[in-house]
Amino acid sequence: MRRWLAPLLALCALPLLSGARDPILVPEVSQHEVDLQQGFTGTELLLFGAILTPEGSRAAQDYDIVVVLKGPTQSIVLREKQKVAGIWLNAASTELRSAPSYYAIASTRPIADIVDDKTAAIYELGLKWLQLSPIGAINPAEQARFAAGLVDLNRHNGLYREEEGGVKVSEQVLYQARIGLPSRVPTGTYTAETFAISKGRVVASASSHVEVRKLGVELAIAHFSQDYGFAYGLLAVFVSVGMGWLAGRLFALV
Repeated sequence: MRRWLAPLLALCALPLLSGARDPILVPEVSQHEVDLQQGFTGTELLLFGAILTPEGSRAAQDYDIVVVLKGPTQSIVLREKQKVAGIWLNAASTELRSAPSYYAIASTRPIADIVDDKTAAIYELGLKWLQLSPIGAINPAEQARFAAGLVDLNRHNGLYREEEGGVKVSEQVLYQARIGLPSRVPTGTYTAETFAISKGRVVASASSHVEVRKLGVELAIAHFSQDYGFAYGLLAVFVSVGMGWLAGRLFALV
């Protein structure tokens, strides 16, 4: 009996030991709803949480933490400008099936020091590894050029961000990262993903959601433009002409 007891106890302990090796992430966001109203100039989200063992105690080792905030994906047509006879014209173009409308990543260290290229590509950890799937056949070099152009444009507009060292971890338990949303942030459901990484391997992940929505006058205008597109276009033209005429009259009186 004693001969079988030791192996049996060892087998029973295996699930506990294997579970204890990987931590549990408990993520949270400072606000789950962001309201875009008149005068909205942007805001800052605090993504924070805890790194715990399966038993609920403090993790026994240090983990690298990577936080990714991603907006809803959308198909997008990219057109390249080319100067012909002194005039800028649309030249080559391509359509991407799933470009994120917003993407921000923060990490405890540079991503290249945390994971290898394969792991970074699998989890899309960094702007370099975004899966911008083209529709139809396209030359790889041309695809890379269009993807780089989209990333640069969205970086300039504050819609794509990378913050190496942007995640702070305290006492091997609490982590936090601050990520800014610009005034022109798109609406929709955003996914905040947190990854715990050890020795180049993602050992735990968890996610939460943030809803970015329009309220008040902005919501009414958005609904009007979608439901009555032609009338909205005419109104926009009349308003532009009226503002131009009014500005001309004011300058004439000066």
